Amino acid sequence: MQSTELKAFVVDKVEDIKAKDIVVLDVREKSNITDYMVICTGTSNTHLRAIADNVVREAKAAGVEPLGVEGRASNEWVLVDLGDVVLHVMQDAIREQFQLEKLWSEI
Repeated sequence: MQSTELKAFVVDKVEDIKAKDIVVLDVREKSNITDYMVICTGTSNTHLRAIADNVVREAKAAGVEPLGVEGRASNEWVLVDLGDVVLHVMQDAIREQFQLEKLWSEI
């Protein structure tokens, strides 16, 4: 799957689980680690886990093996690394604290 297709796939899968405030950052010119970051908010620990788990399950079903999943234990910020796309699923307070959108716009 091409990176633009994977980005659209991830956005579709987080929308399926009703993620809030979905933002896609194109970091191809700013990072050699990934092409896109998808950032979204979950409404509870259970919601965060459901969003991340859905993306992982659907990616595997589509033949895309996640490189890693971090943060499942804390459920405040779950990161799913799909290579060309990195998904950040965050609670409101954590998203406000770290302000990834602002950080990556300043680089």
